[in-house]
Amino acid sequence: MDPSARRRFLAPLALAQFICSFAGSNMNVMINDISEDLDTTVTGVQVTITLFLLIMAVLMIPCSKLTDRWGRKRCFTAGLILYGVGALLSAVSPGLGILILGNSVFEGVGTALLIPPVYILTTLAFKDLTSRARAFGVISGLGGIGAAAGPLIGGVITSAISWRAAFVFQALVIALIVLLSRRVTDPIPADPHRPFDTAGAILSAVGMFCVVFGILQADNDALLMAVFLVAGAALLVWFFLYIRARERQGREALLSTALFRNRTSNLALVTQNLQWLILMGTSFVVAVFLQTVRGYDAIETGVIFTAATLGVLVSSLAAERFARRRAQRTLIAAGFVMAIVGVGLLLALVGASSRAIAFGPGLLVIGLGLGVMLTPSVNVVQSSFPEEQQGEISGLSRSVSNLGSSFGTAIAGTILISDLGSGNTSYVVAMAVLGVLALVGLAAALQLPARSAEPATAG
Repeated sequence: MDPSARRRFLAPLALAQFICSFAGSNMNVMINDISEDLDTTVTGVQVTITLFLLIMAVLMIPCSKLTDRWGRKRCFTAGLILYGVGALLSAVSPGLGILILGNSVFEGVGTALLIPPVYILTTLAFKDLTSRARAFGVISGLGGIGAAAGPLIGGVITSAISWRAAFVFQALVIALIVLLSRRVTDPIPADPHRPFDTAGAILSAVGMFCVVFGILQADNDALLMAVFLVAGAALLVWFFLYIRARERQGREALLSTALFRNRTSNLALVTQNLQWLILMGTSFVVAVFLQTVRGYDAIETGVIFTAATLGVLVSSLAAERFARRRAQRTLIAAGFVMAIVGVGLLLALVGASSRAIAFGPGLLVIGLGLGVMLTPSVNVVQSSFPEEQQGEISGLSRSVSNLGSSFGTAIAGTILISDLGSGNTSYVVAMAVLGVLALVGLAAALQLPARSAEPATAG
C-alpha cells in the first residue's frame, strides 16, 4: 500500500477512534455546567459518563461477532450513524434522562459497532508486523490524544459557546468520517448465515454491567454493591462455562475459549485494561477535583489538561521510532513506570501548591507514559492470533480496554465523590489507588516475552 493510499485508508479509522476516545473524557470538564443546566448532580453526570463507557464495553464482543455476519464496513457505517444521532440528541437534551439516552445509549451502542471494524480492517490491510505496528500506532495514538485532549477541547467549546456545542462538534466529526470512509472497502464478504450466540451475548453483557454498576454503588449502599458484584461475577463464570460447553458441542460460541489460552495475549490485555483505567480515572478525578474543590471553570480545567495532551502527542509521534529500537515489553513497562511517577507527582504537588501549574508535571508524565505503551499493547494482542480470529480478538481487546475506562471512572470517581467535602483527602485516596493499579500493570508488563513473534498461523 503506497503512502497516499495508506493515509486515505487510515484517516477515517483513526478519526473514529479519536472521537470515541474524546467522547469518554470531554464531559469531565462540563460537570458543573451540565449539573446546573440540567438540574442534576456530579454523581448523575458520573453515571452518564460511566454508562457510556460501560455500554461500549459490554457490547464490543457481540458487535465484533456481528461484523462477520453483517460485514465490517456496514457495521462501521451503522455505528457512525447511531453515534451521530446520539450526539445530536445529547446536544438538545432537556434533562439527564435524554442525555443518558443520547450520550450513554446511542453513542455507546454506535461506538461498540464501529470500533471493532477499525481494528479488524487495519489488521487485514497490513499483513506484516512492522506496517501493522505503524498503522496501530496512528490509530491508538489518535485514541490516546482524543482521550487526553477531550478535557481541553471540551473546555474551550463549553466556555466559548456551551456544553451542548461539544456534542454538535462530535456530530460534525462523525459526518466528516462518513465522507472519508466512502473509499474504505471490506476485503472479506459478509456471511449473513453466520450463527450468532444470543444467550452468550446476554450473559456477558449483563455480567459486566452488574460488576461496574456494583462499583458505582460503593458510596451509596454497601449491601447493594455486594449483591451486584456477586451477581456479576456469577454471571461471568456462567458465561465462561456456557461458551466452553457450546464449543464442546461443536456449536459456535460468542467467544472462543482458545483466546484465553494465549499467555502473551492475556498479559497484554491486562496492560490494555489498566492503561485506559489510569487514563480515564486520572482524567475524571483531576477534572472533578479542580471544578468542585478548587472552583475552576471548564476552560481553566481544560487548559490544565494540555500537559497530558502534549505528553500523549509527543510520545505517540515517536512510537514508530521507539518500536524499531526497543522491544514492545520494554515500551509497555516504561509506560507504566512513567504513569507511576506521574501519579506520584500529582500526589506530591497537590498539597504543596494550590496553583494550577502544580498539576502540569504529573499530567505531562502520565501522558508521555500512556503514549509510549498504548500501541505496543494493542499490537501484542492483535499479532498473537491468525487472520481468521481477528474479529474475535479485536472485540475482546476493545471490550477489555473500554471496561478499563469504565472501571477508571467508576472506581476512582466513586472514591473521590464519596467525600468531596474533605478537600484533598478523597483526591489523594483516589490517585493512590490509581498508582497501585499502575504497579499491577507494570508487573504484568514485565511478564511479557522479551520479543513478540509474528502472528500465529491457523492450524
